[in-house]
Amino acid sequence: MAPDFIQEPVRAEVPATSANLGPGYDSFGLALSIRDQVSARLIESGLEIAVTGEGTDAVARDETHLIIRSMRAAFQRLGGQPGGIRLDCLNRIPHGRGLGSSAAAIVAGVELARSLVRDGRTRLDDAAALALATELEGHPDNVAACLYGGLTVAWTADGVGRAVRVEPRTVLPVVFIPTELSATEAARAALPQQVPHADAAFNAARSALLVLALTGRPDVLLAATEDRLHQAYRAPGMRASADLMDRLRSSGIAAVISGAGSSVLALAASADQVAAAAALSPDGWRCVELTVSGGARVGPAGPPVSSDPYSE
Repeated sequence: MAPDFIQEPVRAEVPATSANLGPGYDSFGLALSIRDQVSARLIESGLEIAVTGEGTDAVARDETHLIIRSMRAAFQRLGGQPGGIRLDCLNRIPHGRGLGSSAAAIVAGVELARSLVRDGRTRLDDAAALALATELEGHPDNVAACLYGGLTVAWTADGVGRAVRVEPRTVLPVVFIPTELSATEAARAALPQQVPHADAAFNAARSALLVLALTGRPDVLLAATEDRLHQAYRAPGMRASADLMDRLRSSGIAAVISGAGSSVLALAASADQVAAAAALSPDGWRCVELTVSGGARVGPAGPPVSSDPYSE
């Protein structure tokens, strides 16, 4: 059935995310209170893209733009393409820093497309939207947290991305953002094809403990964020990030590499730990105190909700 397109513009607000959280490789994701805002409306023909904020000089302005590619994929699932698209992007999530900028673009595109079709959110429900976003991203951890918000535990079954949301209660996120970029492809290439059975068992135990730590047992956060599957293998390619993570952990603060890097995420258990973490921020890095965010939001287009780049 051909889509019944909506002519009024819509806006999606999508959060940054941090994946892995130490032991939960390609599974855990946490939504953070840095949000991109993207507005779209349908036009008679062609493609118009305006971008401000992060990545302004680097992102494409054609059909290869990740939000447009994601919108096209969602429109195809909904039965067909519109004549043209106008897209306005206010990017606040740093690019290439392990904070889920690509996942945010994918989720924004899927959310905009299904909101620009009259029954789009019924025909492509949240589970189907997550499955499509996972196909586009290649793994479900960031897109699940971006779509659902909070803490998500994601997996794939028969090639389909799935996730459940968990409400964390005992964490104060602090993110350290360097100038250094990190490529996800290079970070993945640094991982071995096989790992020792003992290391796999170690991470399985820590992953289970991390859910407990984030939902009521902050006293075990440091142990719960230990990892043997990916961070040590990636450390030579992001030495400054690995060194900062080690300094934070040596001070008793649960710190991890955010996603594929190069940002570092501290999961503080108290205001005192937030202050202690901030005091260790290296020169030239942005140190930002955040909150755990809700998921993607869609509504009528309008002015930005806030001019603060690190605000809900």
